[in-house]
Formats: sequence, structure tokens, C-alpha cells
Amino acid sequence: MTAYETKPLDQTTWADFAALVEANNGIWGGCWCMWYHRKDTGETPAKKREAKERLVLEGRAHAALVYDGTKCTGWCQFGSPEELPCIHNSRAYLAAKPKLPDWRITCFFSSKGYRGKGVAFAALSGAIEQIEQMGGGRVEGYPEDTEGRKASPSFLFNGSLSIFERLQFERVRLIGKHKWVVNRMVHPGT
Repeated sequence: MTAYETKPLDQTTWADFAALVEANNGIWGGCWCMWYHRKDTGETPAKKREAKERLVLEGRAHAALVYDGTKCTGWCQFGSPEELPCIHNSRAYLAAKPKLPDWRITCFFSSKGYRGKGVAFAALSGAIEQIEQMGGGRVEGYPEDTEGRKASPSFLFNGSLSIFERLQFERVRLIGKHKWVVNRMVHPGT
């Protein structure tokens, strides 16, 4: 398996992130990983790109970008519930009247040719490292359980349950047929 490096999404890595998104049709038809910031407002992909860049430059969009050498190959988006208020299966999620976490893990992407090669694991590991450096706290994710069934990568934008469990996340409750709420405490880094 390749040894990947992770870097924060910020003004110094924006061009790498943008190049990966542009090489992949804006990700999921032009989302630019904006849906979790706010549900689709009908904006064009160009407007979503502008909005994402503005959030990154303002320090209000976080992700662990994964690199194979100098090539950005994927990411894991994370942020506070205020930064990322939208999640899939929100009705089922809110029915339990949960205490909101300090951090949410909302979205993964791995470039073609890198899927199934550890990019998502590296990205989640990188996000946890960044959260440690940002003071830690309770981290929540919403992965898909793929055990015993084949799942299309297009449905794994929230990550797979097995990757979260490998990094000590615990199952909290189901919010969809195969979608879980998982969490773990991340302690501040030194």
C-alpha cells in the first residue's frame, strides 16, 4: 500500500483541491463539496466553486487532503456542526434529539485509480490529526455499512463503517438502512 501524506485544505493547498475537483466534473455533478455547508441552493457549479474557495480562504472549510507524492488524490471533509449543518438522513438523526458533536466528518472523495487503495483511511486519519491540533473533542461520522454486500463507490461519500471502526469510532445508532452514526473522542494534540 502506498504511503500517503495528508495536508490541511487551506489557501496553500486550494489549487490542488480545485484541480482534483475540476478533473472530476466538479464532484457529483458540480457539488464542490458544498452540500454539507448548505443544502443545494440551485447555484451553478461555478458559483459553488466561488463559495467553497471563499470558505477556505476565510478558514471556514476544513478537509484533510491526501497526496501521493505531489498529486492530490482525495480528501475527507470535516468541520463543526455550525460549519457543516447539513447531513443526510437528518430527520432520523434529529428524531433522537442528539447532543451535537464538536466535529462532523461529512464527506470523502478518492480519485479514479485510487479507490480501494487506502485513500479514505489516510484521509480520515489526517482529519483526526487536524482535529487533535485544533483542540480535539467529540467527533461524529455517518458512514455506510458495506459488510456482506457490494456498495457502489458513489454511495460511499460518507465513508464506510469499517474505516471508521479501524480508527476506534463506535456505533451509536442507525439512521438509515445501512447508515450509522458513529463517534469517538479525540484528545487535544500536544
